Amino acid sequence: MIYLIRHGQTEFNRDHKLQGRIDSPLTALGVDQARQVGAWFAPRIAAGGAWRIVASPLGRTQATARLIAEAAGLGGGFDTDERLIELSIGSWEGLARPQIEALRPDLAGQPFFMHSPDGEPWQAAAARLGDFPAEHAAGPDNILAVTHAGAGKVMRGVHLGLTLEEVRHLDVPQDAVFALTPGAIERFDC
Repeated sequence: MIYLIRHGQTEFNRDHKLQGRIDSPLTALGVDQARQVGAWFAPRIAAGGAWRIVASPLGRTQATARLIAEAAGLGGGFDTDERLIELSIGSWEGLARPQIEALRPDLAGQPFFMHSPDGEPWQAAAARLGDFPAEHAAGPDNILAVTHAGAGKVMRGVHLGLTLEEVRHLDVPQDAVFALTPGAIERFDC
């Protein structure tokens, strides 16, 4: 089974800035969120089976994966997979909502997801992130995939066969786990 997890809150999240591939450290709340997710997994991991954590290469997911591993009883080890990296949002990286709305008044009050003029296109993101669950679904391991808001939306959308417009409106909690099963996704709040 694949469990999809978003990194804990970062300074950019707290300050309402879009990150994309710019990195920002976890806040105290983000550290606590990661530990809570790990604590949620601890009894499941203790019950047995093969468990593995795989994270995006960005610092915020690496820190989250390390904290989850420790709290879940998996030591501190995890793997890194480039496919789990956040979507590039080009020139919008580091901007806050008012700055983007000044550039694109038509998006006021709307999701910014996949609207960046020089960001990663939907087709590329869907291909990259759709491969990950397909590759791991048949394996014996339970995979904890630590990724990002945009990347997680794409992965869930591809998994469920959603349209881009439907994917734009998916939530992106930092204190929940999404279990991907064939044709379905179950959310667990931590």
